[in-house]
Amino acid sequence: MEFLNTYLIYLIPVFGLVGILFMATKSAWVSKQDAGSGDMAQLSGYIADGAMAFLRAEWKILGYFVVVAGILLAWSGTTVENSSPIIAVSFLIGAFLSAFAGYLGMRIATKANVRTTQAAKTSLAQALKVSFTGGTVMGLGVAGLAIIGLGSLFIVFYTMYVKSVGGNVNGHEMEKALEVLAGFSLGAESIALFARVGGGIYTKAADVGADLVGKVEAGIPEDDVRNPATIADNVGDNVGDVAGMGADLFGSYVATMLATMVLGREIVSNDNMGGIAPVLLPMVIAGLGLIFSIVGAAFVRIKSENDSVQNALNIGNWASIVLTAIATYFVVQWMLPEEAMHLNREKEGALVEFTKNGVFGAIVVGLVVGTLMSIITEYYTAMGKRPVLSIIKQSSTGHATNIIGGLAIGMESTVLPIIVLAAGIYGSYYFAGLYGVAIAAAGMMATTAMQLAIDAFGPIADNAGGIAEMSQLPPEVRHRTDNLDAVGNTTAATGKGFAIASAALTSLALFAAFVGVAGISHIDIYKADVLAGLFVGGMIPFIFSALCISAVGRAAMAMVEEVRRQFREIPGIMEYKAKPEYEKCVAISTQASIREMVAPGLIALITPIIIGFAFGPEVLGGLLAGVTVSGVLMGIFQSNAGGAWDNAKKSFEKGCEINGEIYYKKSEPHKASVTGDTVGDPFKDTSGPSMNILIKLMSIVSLVIAPHLSSPTGEIAAKSKLHNTTVQTEHVIKVDNKI
Repeated sequence: MEFLNTYLIYLIPVFGLVGILFMATKSAWVSKQDAGSGDMAQLSGYIADGAMAFLRAEWKILGYFVVVAGILLAWSGTTVENSSPIIAVSFLIGAFLSAFAGYLGMRIATKANVRTTQAAKTSLAQALKVSFTGGTVMGLGVAGLAIIGLGSLFIVFYTMYVKSVGGNVNGHEMEKALEVLAGFSLGAESIALFARVGGGIYTKAADVGADLVGKVEAGIPEDDVRNPATIADNVGDNVGDVAGMGADLFGSYVATMLATMVLGREIVSNDNMGGIAPVLLPMVIAGLGLIFSIVGAAFVRIKSENDSVQNALNIGNWASIVLTAIATYFVVQWMLPEEAMHLNREKEGALVEFTKNGVFGAIVVGLVVGTLMSIITEYYTAMGKRPVLSIIKQSSTGHATNIIGGLAIGMESTVLPIIVLAAGIYGSYYFAGLYGVAIAAAGMMATTAMQLAIDAFGPIADNAGGIAEMSQLPPEVRHRTDNLDAVGNTTAATGKGFAIASAALTSLALFAAFVGVAGISHIDIYKADVLAGLFVGGMIPFIFSALCISAVGRAAMAMVEEVRRQFREIPGIMEYKAKPEYEKCVAISTQASIREMVAPGLIALITPIIIGFAFGPEVLGGLLAGVTVSGVLMGIFQSNAGGAWDNAKKSFEKGCEINGEIYYKKSEPHKASVTGDTVGDPFKDTSGPSMNILIKLMSIVSLVIAPHLSSPTGEIAAKSKLHNTTVQTEHVIKVDNKI
């Protein structure tokens, strides 16, 4: 035990290495599976080539951004004592690993798609095994790289800035080490935002073009080989829902651990590890979650054609969550001290004390919140449930009522998640103060590898169905891939619900860390400038969403015109006598997404810097509060509305009973549902899932610039006329014994 107490910090990257080794094993297994006929392999090759073309174009633009941002960070690290030019190195490593995590997932997804199609010729069980194993490669790769990167860099910075000078783990030396480490999270989240927004614009531009012209105008399936946009559409599934999601959850995973570590530095803990246990705990929990995600993945299997794919995924998910919770209890009991710990940050004359059992209680709260968020999201987006059935019913009276129904369901779907989140915040704070909120987020994100495996399985199944359609395989093959795809739509929605819930808790933890590093004791909304910052923050998710959705609209218009041109100018497409020019549609989506992703990304990066240096840390705190609340609501609303619209449309493929009459594809209600799905596409795959990255990235940028705002130079720069004109009231509201 003494050995573990001394060397635990060095064992953390080993957890990540185990994940990478299992990932390599799973990847090799997928690669050995039968890739099907020559036509199937050719179609899969088109998809893989298109996805790589997008990544190369995106990486070229992001390369310029990373270099410029790295230079600015290196310079800023020389201007304050609590930072260092090495923060630029940390930033570059975070950006590289985030992009690499997305690349790994996309490579395996473009291999697993055609192999899933081939496996679907045999059985549903084999198709699930191939597609889910492909998703598992994605999940293990993301979690493994995150733990290796963060754990290794922490060892380096802790040795450089704390151990080598005999520094205090609760002092400025550790604060400097974690400030430099924050560059890693900043790099990861920056790439995640651009990857998510760019990938979302790409996939939805292609999807809308394939739907509106292929389905509605030409009367052919979106995945029909005659549809010029079909390859671009299938490429989009990979660059948006695989590469984009991989970078997204990589950033979430890292940000959650970092926020907890920053707050852990402020905890006075008389433990056997020299007081560093609260800082190490989130990384250890993440490592355990990775190991038990591997175990949980082994439970995902079915035996017959009639077995529920959703139930199989749920069993694996529950197994990983329960095992992680049990193991975490013993780890907390071992790592944390017997006596009460307290935050070394005094406010209003009181200190918040808590015990190790309180910390475990907060972790359980996080796991429960994540589970409930997934269940609620599944209810609002799954086929056969009341919300989707209500949209189906309203499709019978036209396109407008379908849109009204979907919007109403999306808005309604915010109620329960927000109540769950509010209860989770209150409960975790009750157990362990602000550190409890952060460690609850860490507990929720512990099984990220499993969550991402379930999520990435969806686009692999979607691609498999597309290849089956384009290859004109027998109906039973498409029936099996459609079964997987329908479940994949729900898992994608639950994954987004999980991501936004984790973002809410993580952003609150980052917010608390920002307040501590910036040296401010409170955020007073009685001040005019702080209240103004709150309102501006609440507005940002709306303009961000507007830019994303407008970008999809413009790119989709270009795609629609191109598809129409090909149907008009290339004779023989509809008779299978001529081959569409797939590459032109791929080029349109690529160029549009790269061009349009810049403006939304800059909003997230530049706004906190402008507000912080112009008006000071307290106004910036108001901005962060506004963007967090507004962003969480917008993310839930858009993701759930889009998911419900999508599954309402898919329900018509099997037939829907409305007022005693059965309606199928190409019926008038189905056409109305296609319109709803088209409106919901940018909601659920572009702007909605980008909300969680937006609120975390703005919080991380604020945390990185916090030492500059708290320095003497920063304080002078941050003073504004608004502070001088703030009305001071005689009545001061004070809440005792609260942080």
